[in-house]
Amino acid sequence: MNRYPIQAGDSIAVLAGRFGLSVAELMAANPGMDPRRLRIGQTVIIPPRAHASIVDTSGAYGYGSLMSDVAALEMAYPFLQTGMIGQSVMGRAIPVIRIGSGCKEVHYNGAFHANEWITSALLAKFVEDCARACCTSGHLRGYDVKALFERVSLYVVPMVNPDGVELVHGTLGAGEALYAQLVQWNGGSCDFSGWKANIRGVDLNDQFPAFWETERARRDVPGPGPRDFTGEAPLTEPEAQAIEAFTRCRDFHLVMALHTQGQEIYWNYRDLEPQEAEAAAIRLGRASGYVPVKLSGSDAGYKDWFIQEYRRLGFTVEAGDGVNPLPIEQFDAIYERLIGLLLEGLQL
Repeated sequence: MNRYPIQAGDSIAVLAGRFGLSVAELMAANPGMDPRRLRIGQTVIIPPRAHASIVDTSGAYGYGSLMSDVAALEMAYPFLQTGMIGQSVMGRAIPVIRIGSGCKEVHYNGAFHANEWITSALLAKFVEDCARACCTSGHLRGYDVKALFERVSLYVVPMVNPDGVELVHGTLGAGEALYAQLVQWNGGSCDFSGWKANIRGVDLNDQFPAFWETERARRDVPGPGPRDFTGEAPLTEPEAQAIEAFTRCRDFHLVMALHTQGQEIYWNYRDLEPQEAEAAAIRLGRASGYVPVKLSGSDAGYKDWFIQEYRRLGFTVEAGDGVNPLPIEQFDAIYERLIGLLLEGLQL
């Protein structure tokens, strides 16, 4: 059993939701406790079921799963702040979760590419584990996260491309107005499992004004499709516009975009990265076993634009190994290596 000290804003209902318990289970573990007279600092016994997870990583992780988890996490951990950074082409809200109250701002995002949806589950699980640790021992994998989040505010956008993710999962059917066009762009196939782009067939990670024209010429993809079409100009897509505007309105010390696959860390951009970038990538590599790679011949990505615009630390992390989309059965193995990297990123 764990012991939890009551904090400002806590109630029996809040604690039950936070730790995955019923009110009756929590009361049974604390006989004699008056739920109407909780005192800050009072110790509450949390029975073993407290470790039940909100984020279910046993099956395909889509937009509905994410939005349900965001709502449940906010209820269970009231110190989390949630919101939206904008909307997708089809009007889906793009959620953001903030954990921490520190003045140093850090940003992680996932699922720029639709068939890399497992990155959304990885980030949602990371938020949950950090939040739970803050409410229990304060430590996670050897890191004092409670103290860390007093210095750092982490903003997580788990799913940049919700329409594309839903297309990959098969939840957009023939009744959708765009469906016939999508099938045509997909070479006549109704199998969208390999689709990377947004719902308009634009690769969102080729949408940023960082030598965009060079990337367009390199890709040489004439129009919409499953992958690699840069769009007709930078920032034509609402999802790219949303993440760009969100980045501009914050003061991020570091950004990290999760992709799959390859177990690599890309840390540079046209020699515009800060002097400490390579050493920082080596630290991330040590925390995960991933390989830092000095990349060339790639432009117009979110990380590229951030480094060009701000001359600060920006990383693209290729999580896992295999063929996209990586199967959810690999989640635990991927997360086991990635969590150290995500925690180390907060300390850079």
